[in-house]
Amino acid sequence: MERPARTPGLFIRNMIDDLFISKSGSTWIQFLRYTLAGGIAFIADFGSLYVLTEFLHVHYLVSAAMAYLLGVVTKYAVCIVWVFHKRSMESPWLEFVIFGAIGVAGFGLNLMLMWFFTEKAQVHYLASKVISAVAVFCWNFFTRKMTLFN
Repeated sequence: MERPARTPGLFIRNMIDDLFISKSGSTWIQFLRYTLAGGIAFIADFGSLYVLTEFLHVHYLVSAAMAYLLGVVTKYAVCIVWVFHKRSMESPWLEFVIFGAIGVAGFGLNLMLMWFFTEKAQVHYLASKVISAVAVFCWNFFTRKMTLFN
């Protein structure tokens, strides 16, 4: 029996469905979605860092702390609704506490890296933010995937 030919339109539609719509337990799909969710959270984080520092004249580390927390809340909401569909914990409160604890560790890593690159390596604070965001992104995804959504 001959298999029907795949049409480009059907292939693209299936790919869009897999990436954006259907529930998926695939780590690869979750990583891609987590990356997009991270982009959304990063925009909230980076944008508020910029506004707080440049327009409201808040010290960059205080701004970074406030902005990071906004990013964590954004990330949690997107992850629960869209990225991870299988949960390891029955209690949503415990899940949120652990999600937050991982975020707190990421928060510490974020501040430490921003301080190091800005103060010691003399990198502009916004470039320091980009560097720290990449490191914290990797830490958060793999830690959350293994502890909460495995």
